[in-house]
Amino acid sequence: MIRRRVILAAAPGALLAPAIARAQGGFPDRTVRYVVPFPPGGLTDIMARLVGQKLSEIWGKPVVIENRAGGNALIGADAVAKSAPDGHTLLAITMTHTVNATLFPNAPFDFRRDLTTVSVLGSLPLVVVVNAEKSPARTLADLIGLARTRRLNGGSSGNGSPPHLGLELLRGAARAGDNITHVPYRGGAPSVTDLAAGNLDVMVSNLPECIAQIQGGRLRPLAITSAARHPLLPDVPTVREAGQPMLEMTNWTAMMVPAAVPAPILARLGADTLAAIGDAEVGRKARDGGFTVEGWDRARSLAFVTEETARWARLIQEAGLRAD
Repeated sequence: MIRRRVILAAAPGALLAPAIARAQGGFPDRTVRYVVPFPPGGLTDIMARLVGQKLSEIWGKPVVIENRAGGNALIGADAVAKSAPDGHTLLAITMTHTVNATLFPNAPFDFRRDLTTVSVLGSLPLVVVVNAEKSPARTLADLIGLARTRRLNGGSSGNGSPPHLGLELLRGAARAGDNITHVPYRGGAPSVTDLAAGNLDVMVSNLPECIAQIQGGRLRPLAITSAARHPLLPDVPTVREAGQPMLEMTNWTAMMVPAAVPAPILARLGADTLAAIGDAEVGRKARDGGFTVEGWDRARSLAFVTEETARWARLIQEAGLRAD
């Protein structure tokens, strides 16, 4: 350790010099990896592909989406946190990662220390959904009544994910105790697929992950968790309209990179990412998928993610939630 410190003292910044030189001489200079720590088809994957494609056009370099699901989204995040801090490895996150920072204290990386935010890209509500053919629930009140009288299996995209937290809020609203069993999956898409197949009873699903199944008639939406109705589901009441305001919540997705990425590269990433999310076609496709486009700058995004991490830490500790 002493020898390493002497080396660093003798040559400060030597390890980051190549990255800084690339930033000043034309970043990026090769293929960029955009790691999505969830399976294909989920909300994080959808937004990453939209933004990644536009960044590829802006840079004239390939942006390759790499789905590294597993470990409650920790595996992909860990890979990025430990990657070279040269801006050529990006991480797509959701609210799940700010929850993980508290829910998994022994994670192989430190979310607060090892990663930094580039931009919050978009936000979206969740939807309480059931199988359209098999569930007798036609309203949120019906579902709560069912949860009080029989055992239900509720799916989510993983422990600590927004759908998991939404399910816990539903359990509390229904005063259902252990009647709602949490079934965690490795992502939103496979859990929605199982609900549509009749292998689950209920989900509080991210809108982009369930909208196709709703529009196809396989899932029945009972309520949406936003403060206002959503243009893609104008006939679906909000949870407040359905008498359960405690279920209001919003998910979001953002881009992060290793914390040691030099400032010139961070500035370039931030500017180009804002240009990508601000593109009219990207925005249209994102809104068609259920997103509200945010496109916040680095300062606002960093403050938001920091606040979200602290907020969920308090709620997890107060509720005594633990990873299943």
